[in-house]
Amino acid sequence: MSADDVNATDTVENTVDETKPSMQAMDQTADAPNRAEEEGDIAADYLEELLDIADLDGDLDIEIRNGRTYISIVSEEAEDESLKDLIGRDGEGLEALQELSRLAVLSATGNRSRLVLDIAGYRDGRAGELKKIAEEAVASARESGEDIALDPMSAYERKLVHDAVADLGLQSESEGEGSRRHIVVSLGDA
Repeated sequence: MSADDVNATDTVENTVDETKPSMQAMDQTADAPNRAEEEGDIAADYLEELLDIADLDGDLDIEIRNGRTYISIVSEEAEDESLKDLIGRDGEGLEALQELSRLAVLSATGNRSRLVLDIAGYRDGRAGELKKIAEEAVASARESGEDIALDPMSAYERKLVHDAVADLGLQSESEGEGSRRHIVVSLGDA
């Protein structure tokens, strides 16, 4: 075998190797709905076990929207205080349970999860509050011409506020670190 034959063989092998990531990426895209369902099942099993240990009543609803898993813990009793206690002050318990559920998925699959957990409709109610906060901040920024800093909030809540501010025609940025991360609403180029 000549040196040219060896180089030709290397080129063919390298070409084949270069296509593997693309094929893997296509497989991952095709598996996204299955992965979301698997995440939902793993997280639901984890949460059911946790509810049993805590002796709390709640039913789990799993939904897949745009490739993302949404899990809701609901109760037949509209005013179930035990679930409200699980939410915690300002949703801190809810956020912690969401992270624990994501860790359960990571531990079982080796893949990070972006699942969203809700308890007793807290996130839906909070979404309405956040929209109102965004509207008030936009009105204040327009009236004063100055940047308006909001209270710290979770990444999920910040995303909802960023979207609401953008829909209202202003700009927003997240500033700060960790638990002090907050949004600043500004006129920007408007």
